[in-house]
Amino acid sequence: MADEYQYKRVLLKLSGEFLAGDQGYGVDPNVVDGLAEEISEVVKGGVQLAVVVGGGNIFRGMAGSAKGMDRAQADYMGMLATVMNALALQDSFERHGVFCRVQSAINMQQVSEPYIRRRAERHMDKGRVVILAAGTGNPYFTTDTTAALRACELNCECLMKATKVDGVYDKDPVKNPDAKKYDRISYHEVLTQGLHVMDATATSLCMDNNVPMIVFDLGVKGNIARALKGENVGTVVE
Repeated sequence: MADEYQYKRVLLKLSGEFLAGDQGYGVDPNVVDGLAEEISEVVKGGVQLAVVVGGGNIFRGMAGSAKGMDRAQADYMGMLATVMNALALQDSFERHGVFCRVQSAINMQQVSEPYIRRRAERHMDKGRVVILAAGTGNPYFTTDTTAALRACELNCECLMKATKVDGVYDKDPVKNPDAKKYDRISYHEVLTQGLHVMDATATSLCMDNNVPMIVFDLGVKGNIARALKGENVGTVVE
């Protein structure tokens, strides 16, 4: 089973907004259960997986900052929101038979382990999913940057960025029907063309450490497995 997957150790970056589903806020149990089913398939197929989850369905630091809050304070609130999402994911994953651990960059020993790189790698070696919460533990860093940093630290073979669109386009496909989709594109092109795949810090981290990224639509059932098998799903950035 493991041989059918092109990538054996991967990091999946999820937005908090995805967990909210159509309700637009909070956590939709049906969405989380559907995701758990897909995760269960690839993990039981031998893929080692880490997950970085955002907190935008509960609180966005940038939005709070724009409304007059201190940026660092707002970012810490956003990090705490990611811990709530991580616990919701852990509950759903375990109900689907997937062993997992939540590791938080902000120490919360009652509900999670602290983030320790070697311990996270050990969990992955044993087939446990590691859900990484609270960003990097520092304000001013996005969950995109967290995902890129953790993918490099944990020696992941690729970073999967789950989005609401089916890849990277030369312009916004929602506003421009003639937008061109890329099957493959280089990190250098992403940066020079100003394509907003991830923020510049995250993109540079992946580029400098040769970590490819798959940008794909998580709303299509089975896309995680298809992308990991090397099928033409979304856009590969390398």
